[in-house]
Amino acid sequence: MRNEGLIEAAAAVLYPHRVGDRVFGDVASALVTDKGTVYVGVCIDTSSGTGFCAEHAAIAAMVTAREYRIARTVAVTQGVDGVVVVPPCGRCREFIRQIDEANLWTEVILGPDRIMPLRELLPESDWPV
Repeated sequence: MRNEGLIEAAAAVLYPHRVGDRVFGDVASALVTDKGTVYVGVCIDTSSGTGFCAEHAAIAAMVTAREYRIARTVAVTQGVDGVVVVPPCGRCREFIRQIDEANLWTEVILGPDRIMPLRELLPESDWPV
């Protein structure tokens, strides 16, 4: 799947919803597995810190379907001029890595024409398993 298609898949589920001081769905993620399956998810922010990132939601859907290897992933949010690609936070980078060692080679979309392997986004990723 091309970058544009994955960005569009994430943007399609981007529907922020406010409940008090919390926001659900203001970041969305889409990933494509090594088998070509696309999974999407949105973030859930909670006041107690028990929420999770959009990448976690997409990965949970993937793991539920018994897939573990991510070929490419993206996260998006709504910017002033439209949908904006955002990089995964450190927690998400490590989470992707821990799902399957091969995910160190996951292509992370950082912009419409910019991709970087997860391995380069993680410092010192040659840890013992």
